[in-house]
Amino acid sequence: MKKFWCSWIVVACALGTNPAEAAFPRPAVGNKAMVASAHGEATDAGIAVLRRGGNAVDAAVATAFAVSVTLPYSAGIGGGGFALVREGKSGDISALDFRERAPLAASRDMYLDDQGQVRPGASVDGYLSVGVPGTVSGLYALHKKHGRLPWKDVVEPAIRLAQDGFLVSELYAKFFAWRRELLMQHPASRKVFTRDGEHPYAAGELFIQRDLARTLRRIQKDPNDFYRGEIAQAIVADMEKNGGLVTAQDLLAYQPTWREAVCGPYRGYDVCSMPPPSAGGVHIVQILNLVEPTDLSALGWHHPDALHLLIESMRIAYADRATHLGDPAFTKVPVKELTSRAYADKRRAEIDMKKARPSTEVKAADEATLATLAKESHDTSHLTCADADGNVVSLTFTVNYGFGSGVVVPGTGILLNDEMDDFSAAPGVPNAYGLIGAEANAIAPAKIPLSSMSPTIVEKDGVFVFATGSPGGSTIITTSLQVSMHIIDYGMNAAEAVAAPRLHHQWTPDKVRLEALGFDASTIEELERRGHTVESTRGWGNASAVVRRADGSLEGAADPRGEGTARGY
Repeated sequence: MKKFWCSWIVVACALGTNPAEAAFPRPAVGNKAMVASAHGEATDAGIAVLRRGGNAVDAAVATAFAVSVTLPYSAGIGGGGFALVREGKSGDISALDFRERAPLAASRDMYLDDQGQVRPGASVDGYLSVGVPGTVSGLYALHKKHGRLPWKDVVEPAIRLAQDGFLVSELYAKFFAWRRELLMQHPASRKVFTRDGEHPYAAGELFIQRDLARTLRRIQKDPNDFYRGEIAQAIVADMEKNGGLVTAQDLLAYQPTWREAVCGPYRGYDVCSMPPPSAGGVHIVQILNLVEPTDLSALGWHHPDALHLLIESMRIAYADRATHLGDPAFTKVPVKELTSRAYADKRRAEIDMKKARPSTEVKAADEATLATLAKESHDTSHLTCADADGNVVSLTFTVNYGFGSGVVVPGTGILLNDEMDDFSAAPGVPNAYGLIGAEANAIAPAKIPLSSMSPTIVEKDGVFVFATGSPGGSTIITTSLQVSMHIIDYGMNAAEAVAAPRLHHQWTPDKVRLEALGFDASTIEELERRGHTVESTRGWGNASAVVRRADGSLEGAADPRGEGTARGY
């Protein structure tokens, strides 16, 4: 019997649905395979590839390319990301980093004015905000190592979506309205994202992207065209014309990187997620270490003690993120130390279960502590795919802020990222998501900016149990964490786990974000009594999850906060 502190009636209200219908969300079910993504057409693309004999990797690549067409405000071939992959035969889990990199011409103080102040918008809007894209190279590397079908087959569904079009959603229209001023500044962007150079596409209208379809055809024929062919030439010419920094040398040099996943035990499960330059794996394992000694299931879901402990653990993790996390090629990241049980024991002792600590009193691990531990002993889109052979892909990719840099390369349909904002423009200065950083994440040529992307795969006794992940900027880590805890600690199914209301604390600003109406008044009052500053907001993130049932079948769910779907067969 599941024990919940507050009812699913509250959950239903938070999601804006009928409580009777949402009381027990139903996951999609499949006996052979499952795909969950942020857009129905993209999910269909993945399922179609699976039905043709493809595996979970083929489905993930096809779905990601389709998302690049249907959700340009979230992710695309002009961005980058991370994938966690489980190989069915061996059970090995590996991590693929295809994150964007700083151009070789990037410099530490490139966003500062003469007074040393960060120039507003410089790292978010326009050509100087663009990092070297990695999505195409990453998807090709993923397919080359683990795919089954021919490359041309997994790119084809996206080409059809770009050529024939898809219906614009309300969410798409809202994102355009939010970034309209920026998009309208750039002629190529205005051409792509408006019907006539002036009027944006409204919900229900057919959106066709013929330039992008032609670009995808070139990628279908040769993915390296993006980095050393006509596509690359178009990107470089546009950069040179408009003061951007990405050069032909940058594109030629780009390579994705296979890395070792960050894994840790939690209540008999093995939880694996992304290593640096993502902070996701380190802090998911770190927070789970902090909360594990407490029987959360016995307390009940959303019990104030459980929430308080989770918030204080998030506060500690994000303090460490601000100081210690960055590109491991440029800075030593203390993964082993931060994810150790000994470190969790030390930091857990600092938590007062009766009251919140101000973030000003919560510091990152000092060098002496890390040295001791070393002697003693880790807007965006997400998709999740699994097949009958045990192959699993959890993949998160992005163009960063809504519609990225706002720049479309003329004649290509490629919307470029604004990933340079994920660096620390200056110590202690927050980025677009309110995250601050220090020397470990300072800008440097060819460096990868720190990320929160947290594609996650969980096993038990060597058997796949579930995979999850989410977009959401600084909230990605805590969303992936809570979906995982909902499944492990509270026995929720895939749909319940991704639908359940969430909270978030990132050390600074010193406040707890709660989903409006997702937490009852008495719970909020108790958190405030303990000293937490609570801010109720609309829902965030757009998670998905695939869970393996006891009978071997698969259940999947896409977040009701978005417009995605999960389908199996």
